Order: sequence, then structure tokens, then C-alpha cells
Amino acid sequence: MRHFAFVSNDDRDRLFLRAPEEFGLDDDPELLGAALGATLYCPATRTNLAEDITRRARDGMVSVVVCLEDAVADEQLRSAETNAIAQLRELDAGAADLPMIFIRVRAASQIPMILDGLGSASSVLAGFVVPKFTEDTGGAFLEQIVSAGERLGRPIHVMPVLEAGEMIFAESRVDALLGARRLLEKYRDIVPAVRVGATDLSSAYGLRRPRELTVWNVRVVADALTDFVNVMGRADGGFVMTGPAWEYYSATERLFKPQLRETPFVAHDERRLRAQLIAAELDGLIREVMLDRANGLMGKTVIHPSHIAAVHALSVVAHEEYTDACDVLATGAHGGAVASSYGNKMNESKPHTAWARRTVLRARAFGVAREGVSFVDLLGACLHQ
Repeated sequence: MRHFAFVSNDDRDRLFLRAPEEFGLDDDPELLGAALGATLYCPATRTNLAEDITRRARDGMVSVVVCLEDAVADEQLRSAETNAIAQLRELDAGAADLPMIFIRVRAASQIPMILDGLGSASSVLAGFVVPKFTEDTGGAFLEQIVSAGERLGRPIHVMPVLEAGEMIFAESRVDALLGARRLLEKYRDIVPAVRVGATDLSSAYGLRRPRELTVWNVRVVADALTDFVNVMGRADGGFVMTGPAWEYYSATERLFKPQLRETPFVAHDERRLRAQLIAAELDGLIREVMLDRANGLMGKTVIHPSHIAAVHALSVVAHEEYTDACDVLATGAHGGAVASSYGNKMNESKPHTAWARRTVLRARAFGVAREGVSFVDLLGACLHQ
């Protein structure tokens, strides 16, 4: 797998100083977590799921979750399990390059059942997503996933989702997070990322963020997400943590102005692209992705294919970011501060080293843009292919 594999060689040379690296399921879990990008959630009830996954992979999707939990009504669960197995077997029979495919299960007992159903087609499976993960509930899932890996002779990955009630409410949150971290640390080599469920967080308070605000504007939810990162996403021994789902994908009447400045689109002769982004409600998504990263999250859960290109274009490391990161790492552990090569900031070795390492990790997965290449250029190349 490789991000932006669908763009032409000429476009890749034009856009990237350092092209995205190829990666696979045998790579370090931290690199896989950084490379997840926009993870598309699909209900397991979709009758054309195999076709959808194949088509979206050609368009740049590298991670997908087939959901057997909240996206499936209780009375449809058995048929959804049967359909998911049949669709994955169909994918295995095809010749297409596949993304990382995870299944979001409800119960630990579904894991061996799914493997039995897939048989030799289990090779298409990257791992499982565990909803409402806690120290008390997570152990049974993790044991089944380890057993699955032993059965198949290769690692099966797990992405827990932080969304359980005890992690939402202030009086129990820290203890619950510390317990979940203790458990996950024992399985670090199969955990590429920890996901967060902002929909469940909002639901606990009877809230749903409006399309003109980001999740970081909903203070009670933002406070919980901040604690999640504080406990789970620290630079020293933490996990890659992904951004919550953006729920909107078509425009309605607006109260506030669009959140995208016109200037960069005019400069790159992409006024029409700006209009398309606003019409598809992607200006809110773009702002939320930027705030996610500023608050320690990487990648994004998405519920519509139109979100993928924007998330991936925003994930490419800008030339200035990469230059600063390399300057910081070049100073080693001796400390000190030097002016940025761009002449607009100070780069301090010791406090900026963790940021620089994460930036270089993201650069491996998504590449480094050439000097002067912007998000507008990258997104335009994705959408105009």
C-alpha cells in the first residue's frame, strides 16, 4: 500500500519532495497507525461492499472498517455477519490491491466465528475494532485477537475505541483511562492506533455538534478528548490516536460564513475547488482535521468517500514542517535553539524533538510536499485525477 499511488508519476514528481513510502501489515504498528489516514466506516449490511472497497481503494483509501456494531440494527446482525463474510471472501477472490480492512465487532465471540467463515480468505483481514473498550471488557477481545493471530501465523491488529460511559464522565474518566492503558500496553505490538468515539461522547450529554462547529467547540466533549490524549497519546510511550468522525457531507442553509479563506484558492486558480468543498460541507471537516492534529490526534474516522481526499491532502507534511523537523533532529540531544530556515520561528531541540519525530513518521506515510506546494495543489490532484 502507498498513499497517492493513484496520481501519475509526473504529478508525484511535481507535488512531492519526498514521496510517500510503501507500507504493509508487517510494518511497525506506529507506522501503520500514522498511515491509516481517513478510515472509512461501512455498515456490514451493504450488499455491494466488496465492489465499494475495491473502487475506493483505487481512489486512494487505505483503511476501512466493516461495522457490525452501531451501524447495524439488532435484528439485522446475523444477516450482516453472513454478508460481511461473503463480501470479504469475494474480495479475496479478486486481484485488486486491497486496503487495510478491519471489522468492528460487538462481542469477542464474533472473532473466531468470522475467521471460521472466512477460512483461507482471512488473508484480507488486517484486524478488528473493539467498541466501548475498557480494562474490564477489553481483555476478552484481546485474547481472541491474539489467538486469531496464532491461528493464522501472522499478527492480527486491534484498534480499541474510547467511548464507554466510564470514560465519558468526569468522576470515573481518569481511572478508566489508566486501566485501559495498562491493558493495552501488554498488547502494544498489535495496536496501530486508538480510536475515539465523539458520537457516543456527545450522546451521553444529549448533544450533537452542528455542522458549522467542530468537535473542539463542544466543550464537554473536547474536555474528554483532551483527557484521552493526555493519558493515551503522550509522546513518551503513548499510542497513535485518531480523530473522531465528521458526520456531514452535503450543504444546507448556513448561519456562519464558510471557514475556508479565499486567498489560497485564488492564488492557485482553484476557485471552483473552494466552491466544491463548501458545497459538500468539507470546510468544516478541514478545520476539524487541523484542530485534531493540533490537539494530538492523527488521521480521521470518515463516513463518506468524499472526505477521504481532504483528510489525505491535509496529512501530507508541508515543506516548512519537514525542514523544521529535520533541523530539530539534526541537533541531536545536545539542546539549543536555532532560527528556522524559513526565518519565521525558533526551533528548540529538546522541547521540539517529540514533535519532529512524529512529523517525520507522518512524512514516511504521506510524503513531504515540495516547497510552494499547498494543500490546494494536493487536493486538486486528488479530485482532478
